[in-house]
Amino acid sequence: MHSSSADEPTAREEWLQQRGQQALDRFDSKTPVIYQKPIELNQDVHDWIAGWGGDSLFLTGPIGVGKTHTAWQTCRRWLEAWYAPNRPWSGGPDLRTYRSTTLFDALRPDGPDEIRRTLVKELQECNLLFIDDLAAAKASEWTQERLFEIFDERYINRRPVITTCDVLPTQLSEVTGPRVSSRLAEMCGASVVLLDGHDRRTGAAA
Repeated sequence: MHSSSADEPTAREEWLQQRGQQALDRFDSKTPVIYQKPIELNQDVHDWIAGWGGDSLFLTGPIGVGKTHTAWQTCRRWLEAWYAPNRPWSGGPDLRTYRSTTLFDALRPDGPDEIRRTLVKELQECNLLFIDDLAAAKASEWTQERLFEIFDERYINRRPVITTCDVLPTQLSEVTGPRVSSRLAEMCGASVVLLDGHDRRTGAAA
């Protein structure tokens, strides 16, 4: 009778590896080319990935220090961790990524109402939401109300958000409105990570 070695993966581990690799391949295909290169992550970011709590992650710092690249790679490591054998299985994750300008445009009131409502619901309920360069876009009062719907639902259900921005959460009121800014500050808690260094756009992705 064949007996499995302790070093051989179990059937569950093999299944998780296959599912995880498929998910990573799909994620990589949607990741912008310049952000596909693996980079060393800040220890605070590693700690956030390992924590698996409801806290959100806020990456801030000067323009060009690698916030967006860090966020994309953080999403990928988060996805890898989702399929770890020692983590209780809860189905495949729903991970959504948006640049703030694209998101705000999609939330405008002149678009199809049904499509906008579907988008808001998806962003309320997805397992992880990544919004890039949040302070770059100018939001109307209407858009701020839609952002509140998204962030408030994620806030009360402890669903994490990864945000990149060149200002702190408490300084976002003019963009997101004070209610979103307040919730985001609490959602991030101690997971506000300051990245510094030179402008990577002089020779690499930022």
